[in-house]
Amino acid sequence: MSSIHNTPKVISNTPFESLRFQFSWRNYQEKFLNHFETHLNDNHLHVVAPPGSGKTILGLEMLRRVQKKTIVFAPTLTIRNQWKDRLLTFFTEDNAFADFSFDIKKPAALTFVTYQSLHAFYKSFDTKEAFLAFFKTYGIEAIVLDEAHHLKNEWWKCLFALKDARKLTTIALTATPPIDSTDQELSRYFELCGPIDEEIAVPDLVKEGDLCPHQDFIHFSEPNQEEIESIASYRKKIADFVTSLQQNEPFIALLKSHRFLTNTDEVLEEIYKDPSCFSSILIFLRSVGEIIDPYLFEVLGFERNKKVNFPNLTYEWTEKLLQFILFTDREELLAHEEFLQKLENRLRKYGMINQKRVSVFGNRKLYTTLANSPSKLESIVDIIQHEYRSLDTKLRAVILTDYIRKEFLSYSHIDDVNQLGVLPIFQHVRTSLKRMNSIGVLSGTMVIIPKDCLLILEELNPNKKYSHTSLLCDDNYVSISITTKVKSDLVSDITKLFELGHINVLVGTKSLLGEGWDSPAINSLVLASFVGSYVSSNQMRGRAIRSQEGNPTKVSNIWHLACIDPTVDDGGSDIEMLERRFHAFVGVSNTEPVYISTGIGRLALPASFDREIIQNINEQTFALATNRKNIKTKWETAIAKGNSLATEIQYFTDNPRIEAKQKKIYHRDLVKYISAEASIGLAIVFSEIYLQSAFKMAQFGFLYFAYSVLSVIGIAVGFKIFNRIRAHAQSRFIHKNMNTIGEAVLLTLDRLGYLTTDVSEIEIRSEQFVGDTVCNIYGATRVESSLFVKAMEEILNPIENPRYLIEKSSIFGSTSDWQNYVTVPTIFGAKKKDATVFLAYWKMYVSQGKLHFTRTVEGRKILIKARLFHVTNVLKKSTKKEVIWK
Repeated sequence: MSSIHNTPKVISNTPFESLRFQFSWRNYQEKFLNHFETHLNDNHLHVVAPPGSGKTILGLEMLRRVQKKTIVFAPTLTIRNQWKDRLLTFFTEDNAFADFSFDIKKPAALTFVTYQSLHAFYKSFDTKEAFLAFFKTYGIEAIVLDEAHHLKNEWWKCLFALKDARKLTTIALTATPPIDSTDQELSRYFELCGPIDEEIAVPDLVKEGDLCPHQDFIHFSEPNQEEIESIASYRKKIADFVTSLQQNEPFIALLKSHRFLTNTDEVLEEIYKDPSCFSSILIFLRSVGEIIDPYLFEVLGFERNKKVNFPNLTYEWTEKLLQFILFTDREELLAHEEFLQKLENRLRKYGMINQKRVSVFGNRKLYTTLANSPSKLESIVDIIQHEYRSLDTKLRAVILTDYIRKEFLSYSHIDDVNQLGVLPIFQHVRTSLKRMNSIGVLSGTMVIIPKDCLLILEELNPNKKYSHTSLLCDDNYVSISITTKVKSDLVSDITKLFELGHINVLVGTKSLLGEGWDSPAINSLVLASFVGSYVSSNQMRGRAIRSQEGNPTKVSNIWHLACIDPTVDDGGSDIEMLERRFHAFVGVSNTEPVYISTGIGRLALPASFDREIIQNINEQTFALATNRKNIKTKWETAIAKGNSLATEIQYFTDNPRIEAKQKKIYHRDLVKYISAEASIGLAIVFSEIYLQSAFKMAQFGFLYFAYSVLSVIGIAVGFKIFNRIRAHAQSRFIHKNMNTIGEAVLLTLDRLGYLTTDVSEIEIRSEQFVGDTVCNIYGATRVESSLFVKAMEEILNPIENPRYLIEKSSIFGSTSDWQNYVTVPTIFGAKKKDATVFLAYWKMYVSQGKLHFTRTVEGRKILIKARLFHVTNVLKKSTKKEVIWK
């Protein structure tokens, strides 16, 4: 097809009818294909399939069944070519299929192109209409989005235009949804790809032998004294800054003269667009002892002449205030520009501003201090040494990191190696483990191998001559020159050296090894990358867990590195980053009874860290990692306990490592305050019995003064008891009613037509553990389960900006500020009649309540108050989702 025709070009079914899968489907693949037609009812199919599941082959089978003229979009040329190779190898006899194309300008029955090609093609048209007319002319009816998490910003526009205008059948395939992207990016991703319809489960692949048994391990290290001092100094600097801000008269004067306070009525609409900015001003002024006009509290939804228990000034509120003053509202504060510029300069000097975002908690430099800590070099050496002792010459370890750092090529002293990178890691391992001389480097611009491997390279590829030079720091190793002519062959040959065992440890960059490069021989992977997101780390992790033909006993260890921040109890930013990533890693637990789930909780990490704890954890970890047979047994045991992955929501488990503390916090505080109250009562009695006699001659004023002081203290402690009981009762309300809240959500979904499964076949289950409640549903489709969990999340999480709220009065009636506010989930909040349906089921199953529309002035006041007093805001808790094999 060399020209554009004026009429749509329709293809016959003949090309697709000639395609047949030439082998037998795996059980999990056949199970997926059985549901294929159901999922495609809405013209969308979004499949998550881990590496090794045959994602491309399944995609081709779907296209064979759809029988529509299709364009497949791939992120790279390598992956594009894989589609053609899989088509000819797995669906034809003797490559007998020719109706495919690599040229988007000349589409065939199946056209394989990259996203880059589509974008370049889009820019070649003068108008969007002309671009769309091309696809109409050629009768394109379906598209495949392969690994759509790769999409760059400028590529979205043409894809949305093509999808929306042509109403195309859309099949999205990915191993790694971009779950750690921004809300906007994630929303755009799901708008293009649709909700996840099906996920092929890792346990199924392990069961079938397509993935090997594996386990994630974390090796902990401590920063050196210089790094600790740097972190402590930064934290002190921030604390001093916040204190100085509270003493800064010009800043206080700026806030007092802000239009939100001086012309409140005129800017109410502006205030209600983001009331947290207004709240942050009041909270700050209250913290410095300023008297607040009672009317301003009315604006926030509080009743006149009532005491307001306003939140304390925290780093979160300080950050919100500074963001508003320095950036959001800057143009309205031109009279204070000189002062604001000085304040901004000061924040930038402290590293508290990054790309117009204020961060009071810590800057990027503080994070990279730990993420790039030289202590991780010692961790890598310990890991490789341990794995070599365990596996000896069978070790096939890969270490992936972010940068090459060529300046370390000539370094010969270990003390000079003080950064993470390909060459620093190579040098550190080489000099620390001198008896191991089988280390190599493989990256896009640097290849290093042992000198002994040169002869083997010549045997592997006699037609290629690689020029090389010996390393100045160690003539046992050579650096091979890389040219465009030899690059592809060189990567293949180094991979063969690795698989044959001539190289036991390969160090490389995640860009080369993470996605495109693959070797089923890997049995130990060290992720020394701190720049990459979850997507790239999961792609790298996928390299190690593939099964290896001829090696049925393969078990892989995946090693993550964490440098502990000794200035905080929870371990710091490295642990926080790993927690986020582990939410999407499916793996087996280290605990008994064994189970399979996502989340870092399955590793049973401690609640806090110190030097002794770190040493003990690392020793225990090495013991677990050595027993690879036990890892395989755990997978077999856990797989036998279930048959599918179920999404569950956990309430009040903000951090998996502090679950054991959550139940104690209420009891501890209550015991503390009640004990204090009892002591005060005894003190008063003691005063009455003994002091009155002892001071019989003293003036009565002394006793009255003592009684007054004790009474005030008693009232204050009593108020704390009331607050703790109140917070505890609110949290218990959620724990106790998790099932009934779920019933209200599920029945509303059914009533509004979101369920295709008969609601009588769906079961809600909730279980209570120490400090948290877990809820999930059984018998629903993946889409239905996702809708249910998302609605539950919105109800249980801190209130944001819903269109409708349900207000439930407390047991103390309308005279108390203590109210219970519930978000009406977004899926029910678009229309009042839908929100009313949810309210009806809420009343039926949970409690009485009143519906409020938050897009009016009065509704905004209620929303502000709800956000301030929602139980999860009081207790600093929220929810999390995990996927568990059941």
